[in-house]
Amino acid sequence: MEEEVFEIRDAWIKIREYIAAGDGTGIVAWMDTLPSGEIGRILSRLSEDELTTVMQLIGPEEGAELLNQIPEAQAVDILEDLPSEAAAAIVDELDSDEQADLLGELDKDDAEAILSELDPEDASDIRRLIEYDWSTAGGVMVTEYVYFRETATTSQVLERLRANKEVYADYEVQYIYIVSRDGLLKGVLKLRDLLLSRDQQRVGDLMRTDILKVKTDAPLSELREIFEEYNYIGIPVVDESDKLVGVVRRAAVEEAVGEMATEDFLKMSGLNGEEELRTMPVFLRSRRRLSWLAVSMALNVVSASVIAVYEHILQDVIVLAMVLPIIANMSGASGNQAIAVSLRELTLGLIKPFEVMRVLLQEVWVGLINGLILGLVLGLILGFWKGNPYLGLVVGAAMLFNSILSVCVGGAIPMLLKWVKLDPALASGPLLTTVSDACGFFMTLAFASLMLPHIL
Repeated sequence: MEEEVFEIRDAWIKIREYIAAGDGTGIVAWMDTLPSGEIGRILSRLSEDELTTVMQLIGPEEGAELLNQIPEAQAVDILEDLPSEAAAAIVDELDSDEQADLLGELDKDDAEAILSELDPEDASDIRRLIEYDWSTAGGVMVTEYVYFRETATTSQVLERLRANKEVYADYEVQYIYIVSRDGLLKGVLKLRDLLLSRDQQRVGDLMRTDILKVKTDAPLSELREIFEEYNYIGIPVVDESDKLVGVVRRAAVEEAVGEMATEDFLKMSGLNGEEELRTMPVFLRSRRRLSWLAVSMALNVVSASVIAVYEHILQDVIVLAMVLPIIANMSGASGNQAIAVSLRELTLGLIKPFEVMRVLLQEVWVGLINGLILGLVLGLILGFWKGNPYLGLVVGAAMLFNSILSVCVGGAIPMLLKWVKLDPALASGPLLTTVSDACGFFMTLAFASLMLPHIL
């Protein structure tokens, strides 16, 4: 066991030995023995030149499998460093949706250099897929599927399937799609129905026409609901003229939903929704973080300026300095809960940006109840501690009103930002923090100013 742990810990030393020996077969065989998730960690220890060498040694097919096991940002960096011919050979082994995802993240010149090395028809398909928004059916669909004209016979279909069994083995074939002469989707044929049919029957007579299909612009929320309701592996995707253009798989939708959640988390963390790995250049990581931190600092200065106005109150009632961050943080936490609910409902299509008043009416009651409870607890603690009920009344009232304000602002901000075409996940957090802090400071110190004769 200790030997195994040591080998995993120093795995990048082992892979460097294979690189020095030029042993691509050894690299592939050794990686197959590693625990799941170790490959990305190992590759992060290698230099760009070493990564390029690994990809060239192991070959396109194994290289494509490796790209599927590492973060997308890391995979993009590898493709950028490879010669376009070698990168194209690896990309050619990927599914069409993965090809579009990776090439869509590359610089335009790098992407075009790789596309120029691919089959022109394949390159055209990838360019088309890149144009779709990644959060729609067109952005997550694959163009690898089995289809036949409605005039084809069962014998012809079976013969073609057998002749191309190695190609179709990777298609996850459950249904055969039936199209017209113009490529319009007419129906689907189950493999079971095909195998049990008589020879020379027209597939158009066997197909099912009551099919579930989606347009290329169908959002992820709609796709997820469909897969939750129906136990399908894939759903056909059609364009505006009802032509079959691809198939969206359940696994691809689940992965895309996870990526969307990750992107929102990164935005709310101040990383602009862009994936960051510590293998990236230091100055790039620093620049990305500073772009948000600078704005955050400016907003915090605005909040702190409220304290400067009431500096004399703090000098007289020093205990308020301890209470201010409690009220600001608790109100901010309440507001962030409201932000999360609004973002979730916007993503699911349950609310529209113009329904701000409806959200405010629903949030104000939650803020009132929670604010009363939190304010009462904090007020009693401070009142008994300092032996002054008026001091408890001041902080309790500030907590109540700021909690109501924070949940209302938190619920409304994402909708207002969406309304004006700004990214709610990126901007909601800093705006809420500024409002809840500034208002929390103001309410506490203003109430204290009014009650000053009773709390001194």
